Amino acid sequence: MFRSLFAAVILVALMSGCGTEQLKPAEQAEQKPAEPAIPEEYQDAARVFLGSDAQVLLYGDLAKNGMTQVLAANVVPHTPHSTVAGTVVTRVAVAQKEGEKWMELFRGDEYLKNSKGFLALTPLQAVTGWKLQYENTADKGMVLYLTPVQGGATGKTLPIAVRWNPVTKRYQSMDPSYTNFLGEAATLENPRSTVR
Repeated sequence: MFRSLFAAVILVALMSGCGTEQLKPAEQAEQKPAEPAIPEEYQDAARVFLGSDAQVLLYGDLAKNGMTQVLAANVVPHTPHSTVAGTVVTRVAVAQKEGEKWMELFRGDEYLKNSKGFLALTPLQAVTGWKLQYENTADKGMVLYLTPVQGGATGKTLPIAVRWNPVTKRYQSMDPSYTNFLGEAATLENPRSTVR
């Protein structure tokens, strides 16, 4: 009998919580796991190229060239819904750390360009925003898909794919089949460049 009474006392003590606290649903929602912090060096690089509201979207060896790169953008808050998936940005840039300095390799603002000029397939009319999607694979690295945001547009616009070309050692646009790299144009009068 003494054992049963002792076991009952232990059971009541355990069930009463013994100092554990139950969280209310609102408190549980507030205790989400923290997102991993972006290293300050990468955030600083993004601010240099895109200003104080720049957001780092991705970082690491994005080109699979052994160098550290950062994908940053000026993201439009409250992205409007559309049939095209992605995040609306006004500007996007890819920068690479070379020694102690960061160098811009690609910029998408009103036009898509790299150090050699305007990327093939860049619209002739200035673009005020882009729908940005990206993927990062172990073999090919990062691929950007940029679709111009056009107010009141009724036709479907295909995304422009941009990826690191290991032969030319720069980001270039790709043909619509996403198999061949396209060259750059020094001016916008020549919107389609040769395949590289």
